[in-house]
Amino acid sequence: MTDVVVDTIRNSLEYRCVSIPCLIGKAGPLAAEAKREGDGATPLGRWPIRTVLLRPDRIAELPAMALPWRWLRPDDGWCDDSRDAAYNRPVRHPYPRSAERLWRDDSAYDAIVVLGHNDDPPQPALGSAIFLHCIAERPFTEGCVAIAKSDLLVLLPSLTSQDAVYIR
Repeated sequence: MTDVVVDTIRNSLEYRCVSIPCLIGKAGPLAAEAKREGDGATPLGRWPIRTVLLRPDRIAELPAMALPWRWLRPDDGWCDDSRDAAYNRPVRHPYPRSAERLWRDDSAYDAIVVLGHNDDPPQPALGSAIFLHCIAERPFTEGCVAIAKSDLLVLLPSLTSQDAVYIR
């Protein structure tokens, strides 16, 4: 078991002696117990890696992975309505409640590593959709951790479901 360490002071992701520049939430890091839905903060803590979602029309070559994964579909979403039974869970669009679309025009979700933040079981309003994903156009995320797509695709084959992302 190896941690992928996100250093929120240096804005770097460190794994096996390699340091990669990363972005975090626009509101900065925040203690997990203080995290709230929509606050733009990245929750501090050790989050297990659950699965990987890959966009088939934007991944030229599938990386060999030990992690569970699946192709992203155009109707994939992630429920962010804390009053819904599917809160912080994947859903399919059209969805009757608030749910983020994972099939995006930008490149942020070309590859998504789903992290186990507030998912066992999800607690209403404590934050949803905390991912490790690709950097897009903005210099921050909405609470996730983002690295360059090329770096993420190189990192994926090294990860296992026993690994975690430790945000400190």
